[in-house]
Amino acid sequence: MKNYILIACALVILQSCKTDKTEHQNMEPSAIPEKTPAQKIAAAYGVHNWHEVDTLEFAFNVKQDSTIFTRFWQWLPKKDKVRLISQNDTIHYNRNNIDSLALNADKAFINDKFWLLAPFNLVWDTGTTISEPQKELAPISQQMRHKITITYSNEGGYTPGDAYDIYYNNNFLIEEWVYRKANAPAPTMTTTWENNTEFKGVLLALNHKKPNQNWELFFTNVAVK
Repeated sequence: MKNYILIACALVILQSCKTDKTEHQNMEPSAIPEKTPAQKIAAAYGVHNWHEVDTLEFAFNVKQDSTIFTRFWQWLPKKDKVRLISQNDTIHYNRNNIDSLALNADKAFINDKFWLLAPFNLVWDTGTTISEPQKELAPISQQMRHKITITYSNEGGYTPGDAYDIYYNNNFLIEEWVYRKANAPAPTMTTTWENNTEFKGVLLALNHKKPNQNWELFFTNVAVK
């Protein structure tokens, strides 16, 4: 009797799984939720390949006139281990256990990583609101582009309340963005998104420039493993 009950339960479970699968296969295409613009942007940059990344290395550089500032990072995202190499020091830490010595390094890491992986942060970050898409003149090119705005909540994080206006093309690739500190109406910084380069299925924009200024933020020594 006990074996009969177990077999009967197994048949019920298998039938249930089969039914769920069949129902999903028979769904009308219109019943499958369409991806949001944020999800489409993340997909265009290869977020679906991120699970294969064990190590990300990059040098974060800012050039102002003839001066260049550089920080080098190594990040193991699955373990959340970080190594910073700067002109002054080398720091190792785990983002799951940040002490006072690692706090400033982590603030820099979040900033630098955000510039590199902003398309993924559109779907990774919590505590955000993302506007409905609209078409506007991009501030640098003065061409009509799609635009969404991501706004961070006033609680948590190192820079709460910030907003980013993201201008992207029909292929869901970012061409420009506007950073507005604390969601201020006026732009804090406006830059291009240039030099999209693929690293093992992950697309990264390596260059960002301000209009009419001798300023550039760029990445070198990038490795995705």
